[in-house]
Amino acid sequence: MRDRCMKQNEIVPGIFRLSAPVQEPLFESMWPIPGGMAMNSYIVRGTETAIIDGVCGWDGVPETLFAQLDAMKIRPQDIRYVVVNHLEPDHSGWLEELMRATGSFTVLATEKGLRLGDAFFNISSRFATKAVKTGDTLDLGEGKRLVFVEIPNVHWPETMATYETSSGTLFPCDAFGSFGSVPEDRFTDADFTEEELQMYEKEALRYYANIVAAFSPAVLSAIKALASVDVRLIAPGHGIVWKKDPQRIIRLYEQFATWSRGTALPEVTLIWGSMYGMTAKAVEAAVQGVKDEGLPIRVFRSPQDHVSDILASCLRSQGIILGVPTYEYRMFPPIAHVLDDLGRKRILHRRAFCFGSYGWSGGALKELEEIIAKYKMEWNFLEPVSFNGQPQKEDLEKVYNRAKALARSLKE
Repeated sequence: MRDRCMKQNEIVPGIFRLSAPVQEPLFESMWPIPGGMAMNSYIVRGTETAIIDGVCGWDGVPETLFAQLDAMKIRPQDIRYVVVNHLEPDHSGWLEELMRATGSFTVLATEKGLRLGDAFFNISSRFATKAVKTGDTLDLGEGKRLVFVEIPNVHWPETMATYETSSGTLFPCDAFGSFGSVPEDRFTDADFTEEELQMYEKEALRYYANIVAAFSPAVLSAIKALASVDVRLIAPGHGIVWKKDPQRIIRLYEQFATWSRGTALPEVTLIWGSMYGMTAKAVEAAVQGVKDEGLPIRVFRSPQDHVSDILASCLRSQGIILGVPTYEYRMFPPIAHVLDDLGRKRILHRRAFCFGSYGWSGGALKELEEIIAKYKMEWNFLEPVSFNGQPQKEDLEKVYNRAKALARSLKE
């Protein structure tokens, strides 16, 4: 985890991005990040200096940020204020190291944030603290003024955003973030080609589906709460800084949140699993049915394909097809796991169709109904197609016709 020091980036005069790249294969020990991921902190310098958000206390990470501070000729002791928008340890885990470097700063967070800070780090007994709420301000001098806006449940209940008034910079922590590494010398949307920006948008979709989707109503509330703020830059805790067109990532998040609530795109995601190849034999019939209606379809096999990518595809797809065999009177467990995650992430109001094989007994459909009801997903299913053993010609025809009907309904 060492040897990862990066240079600091000046966003606008007096505001700097500090970054530590994540080189773990999994974020939160669950989500693959083959393209890497950036952990961002920000320095705001007026007469006094504040740091906004931090990074996880991994081996080598505090040193990474301290080296960047040193390059700016800022000593840790010069930091008077630590603004913690979100107390999740990937953004607050280095407080211990900062405290060892200097104990003279004040931690600012929401009241709930300070309570979480006590749970994780006992901060009220070790630091000066100040609870802030929407509309509270902090004047750093030389025209640098911070305003705080509570955006609870994006994605923890203590979350807030910080806004610097002179530059119009919004620091929203996990909101408006993405997967994907960020180069040292190119860190804003103005620095990338359109093709590269679309890659970050794709990683933002997967980040949203994996991390934020369960809180989509809160995302829409946060966007509404921030609508009165003159946002000219967005500096998130993960991903690139949106400087040329900050509304682009806001629009994208609004779109993601809307998709999760049930107004997604007219396309289909097919998720299937098969122990011995019987359910597999009907997959192509379902794919062809969708294609013959002229709609795009993405196909995933579980558990071979990671649920991270499946969630992202399902978030944008209004139509879902499931190829699910029965396994010990229940669903094939990897598909049950995917459906459980879809329920947890609140992927609601889909149009769906299910097919699958069974041996001596069925049961997959019963568990499917249980999961849909448990999470109140309100999916609208076409009549399923179940077949004993391998599918016969008439079974394949039914699968084809139901998939075609599903796709046709998405065009209406």
